Formats: sequence, C-alpha cells, structure tokens
Amino acid sequence: MRKIGRIALFVFLILVLLGTLFPLIWMFYSSLFSHTISLASLADIFKQKLTLKNYAEVFSQIPFGKFLFNSVFVAVVVTLGNLFFCSLVGYAFARKRFPCKKSLFVSVVLVLMIPVHILIIPLFILIKFFGWYDTYLALIAPWLVSPLGIFLMRQYIEVLPKDLEEAARIDGAGEFKILFRVVLPLCKPALAVVAIQVFLANWNSFLFPFILTSSENMRTVPVALALFQGYQTIDWPRLFAASGLATLPVLILFLFFQRQIVAGLTTGALKQ
Repeated sequence: MRKIGRIALFVFLILVLLGTLFPLIWMFYSSLFSHTISLASLADIFKQKLTLKNYAEVFSQIPFGKFLFNSVFVAVVVTLGNLFFCSLVGYAFARKRFPCKKSLFVSVVLVLMIPVHILIIPLFILIKFFGWYDTYLALIAPWLVSPLGIFLMRQYIEVLPKDLEEAARIDGAGEFKILFRVVLPLCKPALAVVAIQVFLANWNSFLFPFILTSSENMRTVPVALALFQGYQTIDWPRLFAASGLATLPVLILFLFFQRQIVAGLTTGALKQ
C-alpha cells in the first residue's frame, strides 16, 4: 500500500508540474508559429511550420533592445538600492535604540497595507514637480526602498547572535564595517529574497512605467508588449516571442538564486 501511495503521489506531482509548465511551454512553442492560429485551427497546431523569424522581427519592427535595456537597468538599479537602503534601515531597527523606534517600525508595517495604486496621482504630481517625468529617475527613485524589504531585513537581523558584532566592536570596528563585514554576510538568504522580490516587482511593473513615461525611448518591456495588441487583432506569434524574451532573465535569475530563495523562505522554521 505504501508503494502504491508513493506512486500515486508521484503521478499527481507530475501532473501538477505539467499543468504549471504548460503555459510557459505553450508560449515558447507558439512563438515559433509562422502565422496566428485561430480557434478553428487548433487541431493543426502540430502541423505548423516553425520558424525563428518572429524573434528577429521583434527587434526589427520595434526597438525591443532598448526596451530590454531599460527594464534591465531599472530593475538592477532598484534592486541594488533596496539591498543597500533596506539593509541600513533594517539593521537600525534591529540593533539600535532611538526615539519613536517602535512607532516608526509600525508605520513601516502599516505602509504594507496601503494599495500601491492609491499613490498614482500624488506620485505623478511629485514626479512632474521635480521634473523627472519621462526620465530614469521617475522609474527608479520612488522604488529605491521598500517597506517589505525593511521588514524582512529587520526580522532576519534581529534573530542573529550579537556575539560576532560585539567582538568586532571590541576590535575597533565601526558600525558600517560591522554591518558590511559581519552582519550582511550572515544575511545572504534574506538578501536573496529581497533581491528576487524587488527585481520581479520592477521587471513586471506596467502601470507606473506606462504613466510616468511618454516617449518610446523610455519604455520598458511590459509597456512594449502592449504594442503587439491592436484594437481588432493581436499579433500572437510576435507577442509570444517578445514575452519569451522577457521571461528569460527571470528564469536565469531564479536558476542562479534558487538555493538562497529556499533558504530564505525556510529560515526560522526551526528554532535552535
């Protein structure tokens, strides 16, 4: 019975995996079609002539390379900014004493309860006031620090033993040296979780880049994907090709940091 149960569980997990991967497989497979497939011709999908010209036309019809660069540049800069600032603020909340510390931390947590779309109008007014509209600053500056990143870093640092910090402080190390040489190397799982969360949020962001930019030169990949959708028809093969190109960086990022992600999610599940 135990063997039958294990086989049944294995089959169930395989079906779940196939169901999860099917949209991704369908996207890449459809990006190789020579023309759009209608619902009436779904039975002939395996008879289609496959070609890579859709990927070439994505770059020839629109400046997709520029859009890809904008998304990579914005996501990487925002991620690095969050790693730096969230580490500083999280360390201060976890280790330092200062007036209104608890009230400030509660305010950070309360910000997580505010829907981000409420900020559209005030953020747009501020961006116009500072003259940042349709610039990289509009896409980067408002997101350089996140309350979720602060919360994660504070919670992670707070459970770390203080012995190493005290030893470094006795040896004459300053606060920044303690943070960057002692504390942060122990926070790699938490830093990986923050980096993945921030990178994905900015990579997939559509609404704010769409509102805060107007020129083609400043468009990001999610905004560029809308170019393949017309009022009457949708260019599915090229849309799938562009979506596949936009998916690759995320897949590569996950493959490189999957161990850190799992470690960050499971840390604290067991108490010493």
